[in-house]
This record gives sequence, structure tokens and C-alpha cells, in this order.
Amino acid sequence: MLRKDLLRVSRVGGGFRPRFVGREHRPLAARVLGTFADAVGDRRGDLDAALEALEADVDDFKLVRGLAALVERECAFETRSPVPPTRVRRVTFEAAEAIGVASEAERAAAIERAADGLGIDADAVAAALYADRDVNEVLVDADVRWGPDDLLEQYNLSLAQTALFDATEVRVRSNDPKRLVSAVKRLRLMYELERTPEGRELVVTGPDALFRSTRRYGAAFARLLRTVAGADDWRLSATVDDRGRERSLTLSGDDVTVPGVAPVVEPSFDSGVEADFAGRFRTLDLDWSLVREPEPLETGTRVMIPDFAFDYAHADFRLFFEVMGFWTPAYVEKKLDQLAAVEDVDLLVAVDESLGVGEEIAARDHRVVTYRGTVRVKDVVDVLRDYEAGFLERAAGALPDTIEPDGDAVTLESVAADLGVGVGAVEDKRFPEHERVGRTLVRPAVLEGVAEDLAEGMALAAAEAVLDGVGLDDTSAVLSRLGYRVEWEGLGGGTLRAKGDPE
Repeated sequence: MLRKDLLRVSRVGGGFRPRFVGREHRPLAARVLGTFADAVGDRRGDLDAALEALEADVDDFKLVRGLAALVERECAFETRSPVPPTRVRRVTFEAAEAIGVASEAERAAAIERAADGLGIDADAVAAALYADRDVNEVLVDADVRWGPDDLLEQYNLSLAQTALFDATEVRVRSNDPKRLVSAVKRLRLMYELERTPEGRELVVTGPDALFRSTRRYGAAFARLLRTVAGADDWRLSATVDDRGRERSLTLSGDDVTVPGVAPVVEPSFDSGVEADFAGRFRTLDLDWSLVREPEPLETGTRVMIPDFAFDYAHADFRLFFEVMGFWTPAYVEKKLDQLAAVEDVDLLVAVDESLGVGEEIAARDHRVVTYRGTVRVKDVVDVLRDYEAGFLERAAGALPDTIEPDGDAVTLESVAADLGVGVGAVEDKRFPEHERVGRTLVRPAVLEGVAEDLAEGMALAAAEAVLDGVGLDDTSAVLSRLGYRVEWEGLGGGTLRAKGDPE
């Protein structure tokens, strides 16, 4: 973004149109880049003088200064002084106070005295006195990543961002709406997705806009443009407060293009409540995966993107999850209208208790949990378990009562995975060719062979090697089934003992 005093716009016809640059401005961009390259090693004041000379040759000084401002951000300046200027000033001012400077000769004497104290010559003192002022900083690196064409492209983006700074409402159509909504939410802007004859349109405002026009969110609108411009096909229209008068601004990919633009990535969540819930949920070992900002849901003439979705590992099922906190009464009313219009999907809503609308949402046939401060993961897991119970009941009912796995030793989990169901669906089935030992199904012949290879007094490590050889890793359950316990010997390992032996 450029400084507002460098904004170049046309207001013809009541509009608000940035004065973008094109190929015809390429020579000027090259001259600006060359001016910086030639000034490496010079003071900033000398560079400014060279740029002012360039402005004199161009009838649009704001354009030269805008291009120069972008290039300068890519450059490095440093203070050149043998002694820190703050120390030089302190010693020199102390010398001047001792001498009582009232003439040029006395000033020179004070500098000489300071030079003696600092161990440098008088000329170095005079140069270092104000070396840390901007005008005296030295350009040390002008290795700019842009060529003339790239600089013009960056200028157009920055100019458009500056024009959006005074926007009060932004409407965007994009062929990548999900990425766009994600950026909007992370910038803490309010939005609605509306269906129009041209397709879905994102309407973006700040929370204050529910009550009054505001310029407070212009910086976020400007940042949003970087993500908008990253789409292949987009169009943006905005209402701009131009010194108290509303004007219309329209932008498209023909105006602003940003190859390889990165989307807004911070913060990761709309609120601390969502971030806290996601962090705690993802530490659990469940058959559900948490999806951030899933696909949009139709809500009448609009669409909404829930905060999360839960995908069940053993069925083609998705439960959408919305965290509803307190913003404003108008926001809550809009959210209730959205929830009322969501149909043909399973939706769980976590509602801040202070809103007092849990029953109203439940009446719309959605699952509801309430929270205060943070969403209780247990409450959400209880809902997921209810869904699991239904899936398991249906999956178990679709399976035969008798199952005959191929392996000699297989876990219940692997049997369930082979059948594409949760493990709960097979736990109550009969396995006539296997015996269940702990969570493992073992053919009797395998157990008999293991029993012959084990003996009382055998080291636990040796016994585990026997079990590993036939694919049994539930050591405790198998040893118990065969009548053994483990006698532990401190940290040195264990020994097999018959269960009936005294401790």
C-alpha cells in the first residue's frame, strides 16, 4: 500500500478510479530503478535530490514518488560513523558547554576538544554529529527483486490497495470463493455470500457497519485485495468514502495482477474459542477428522461456510460444526436466519450461553451444545459418539453374525478395517475358527504351539520373541490365557511364573 498522499485517482462521472500504469510507463520505472542503483554508497539526501530531478522531467510527481516509495522498501540504508552519533553529540555538547560557544571559532574549538576525547579527527566529529538523521543515512543495498515490468505491476496493486483504504463495503466475485472467505474471516471482517445472476458474490463489511458507515476496516480491505488478486477470475466493487462523499470503485484482473501472490495466513482462526477447541480436539484419538472451513452450505438465497466439519472414518458422513459467539444483536439475528435456512445437512452448533438462543436453534432441527468461555470438547465428543452408535448399529446389522478371518492371528481392528466398519461393529460377532484373546483373534492351533514353546522360568524377553514369531503382540492377554504371570525383577526384566505360584 502507498501513502494516501500518493494516491492517484480519477473522479470522472462520480466514480473513483485509480490511475493505473501500463507499458507506456516502463521507461519511467526503469529510470527510477536506475536512480537507486546509481546512488549506492550515497547519502539519502543525494538520492532524494536525484529523484526530485527526475520528477522535474515528469508531469506527475506522485507517480515518481509512488514508484520510488516501493523501490525504497526493498533497499537498505545504514548510518556511517566511526563512533555512534549519540555519543559524538554528547561529548561535543559537553565540550561546547565547557567552552561557551558563541562564534564559529568557538564551535571549531569545541569540535577539536571533542575529537581529542573521542580519539578521532575533527572532520569525522563534524560528519558524525548527525549521521543518524534520515537525510544522512547511506544507501548500501539497492539489489531490488523487481525489474521495470514487475515494479509497474506492484505499483498497480499498491495503488488499488490505497484506494480501498477508505472503503466502507466491498463486494467480490471470484472463482475461488472458499479461499476468499477464509481470508475474510482471518482478517476479522464480517461477510455474507449472496447469489446473483453472475454467480456467488461475497459482501464484506466490518462489524461497525451494522450500525454506521466506517473507515476503520480499510486496511483489512486493502490486505484482502492481495488474496482476491490471486484468483484466476475475479471482480471487486467497493463503496468508498471520499472525503464525505460516497463513490464507487470497481476492480478486476485486468487492473491488478499479482503472480504467485500468497493468501492471508494470519491469524489461523476467527477467534480464540475456535483455535482452543481445534487444538484440544486434534489431540484425541478418534475416528473423526476435523476439517477447517469446509464447503459452503446453501441458506436460501445466500450461502454460509461453517467453521469446521467432522468426517467419520468408517462412513461417508460429514457433520458440520459452527461456533456461534456474541458479536451484535443484528449479527445474531442474521446467523439465526442462516441456520433456519440450512437444510439436508447435519449441523452441530456451539452457542455462547450469553446469547440465550440454544433452544431456538435446536427448534430448527440442529444439534446444539452450549459453552461459556471455551467449547467443552467432551460435549462435542458426546454428540459424535451418538452418531457413531447409529453407524455401528447399522454396520453391525449389515454384517453376518459369523465372521471367518483369513489370518491365524488378527486384531479386531484389522478385521473391522478390512470390512470397512468401525471396530464396534464386529466386537459382538462370532468367530468360530478363532479364539478371542484380548483384542486379538487367534486360531487354537496357534495357541497350542505357543504353549509348547513357553515354560515357567523363561525370561519375558524370550517369551515375547515367541509371541512375535506368530504375530501376537498382546503379550499380557496371551500369557494370562496360557496360565502365566510375569514376575518382575526391578529394572532388569521379568520371568514367567505359573499363575498359581506364590508371589
